[in-house]
Amino acid sequence: MKLAILSRAPQAYSTQRLRTAAAQRGHKVKVLNTLRFAIDLSGAEPDLQYRGKLLSDYDAILPRIGNSITYFGTAVVRQFEQMDVYTPNTANGITNSRDKLRATQILSRHNIGMPATTFVHNRGDVRGAIEKVGGAPVVIKLLEGTQGIGVILAPEVKVAEAIIETLHSTKQNVLIQRFIAESRGKDIRALVVGDRVVAAMRRVAVGDEFRSNVHRGGTVEPVELTQEFEQAAVRSAQIMGLRVAGVDMLEGADGPLVMEVNSSPGLEGIERATGLDVAGAIIDYIGNQVAFPEIDVRQRLSLSTGYGVAELVVHAGAELVGKTMREAGLWERDITTLTLHRGTSVIANPKKDVVLEAGDRLLCFGKLEEMRSMIPERRRRRARVRKLPKETETGT
Repeated sequence: MKLAILSRAPQAYSTQRLRTAAAQRGHKVKVLNTLRFAIDLSGAEPDLQYRGKLLSDYDAILPRIGNSITYFGTAVVRQFEQMDVYTPNTANGITNSRDKLRATQILSRHNIGMPATTFVHNRGDVRGAIEKVGGAPVVIKLLEGTQGIGVILAPEVKVAEAIIETLHSTKQNVLIQRFIAESRGKDIRALVVGDRVVAAMRRVAVGDEFRSNVHRGGTVEPVELTQEFEQAAVRSAQIMGLRVAGVDMLEGADGPLVMEVNSSPGLEGIERATGLDVAGAIIDYIGNQVAFPEIDVRQRLSLSTGYGVAELVVHAGAELVGKTMREAGLWERDITTLTLHRGTSVIANPKKDVVLEAGDRLLCFGKLEEMRSMIPERRRRRARVRKLPKETETGT
């Protein structure tokens, strides 16, 4: 394949390793500076220019988009997507993962274990938010910090209030999170490629430092993940729309707690800690996808007027509980079930004799109106329609 690595740091360890791994496998590979692209939307078909010239054809790209250029970088990635060039990490996935609040909101909807988190803006709500996560000590995080920068441990409520007030005064938005004492300055970085963890390491903070990032002096060691931790890492990456990701997790008393999903994970620490060819695994995955690429099913199928993809949830007490797929009557209503999600298991194209259980999620394609009719209508307070002001009635 012909591969472009989008990076502003061609000499960085990760970029060099990816480039070497691609070349060793016989692929044509180039490192292209993300900021030297120009998006051309003036012609009949959208296109990209690089250094002022029309870009040649590529089979795939591997984005290594830094935080400081997220907006422009994701615009370039999105343009490649529009041109049907494969990328393991979509523009939408990169954008979502960069905003810690947005990422937390997305993951929480899918029952991913995370440290208790709150987000407030008004000074008067801060103390209540701290109490919601279990009280001091608390961790305060800037929404777009990286490598441990912008992560502060506040030992007391008053200290936390002072820090948050100061940050708010400088127009900074922050998350307030429970401090997971049992992690003891340790966390796990799992490198997810596709639908599996290809390598994992434990990072350990030095001395009294609670942040375990390697950039803060933390040490690393290889670790064998349990199935619970591996599933949490893979699900988190896939929910975010990332096929190559570094998932950071704390070892909580009740299991894995996901802290962050990184769309451009560094490779140096994890390759040296594990001795594994992580760069090669990433290149192999991209090569396989170019041969048989994934597509955005919802985007493609929603082009059919009146049809689309939606998720139907089988709630406890619903009529569908205990019925087989045949008895559910979806086929008669022109609805095709693509997958059935049950806990962490996925059943593709479920057979008609599969019995539905409470909590099952059916990913379906069909008539949107038919699918809407199967969802219980939410109770809403009836809005009172007010009369127009007298001035409007008289036309004045």
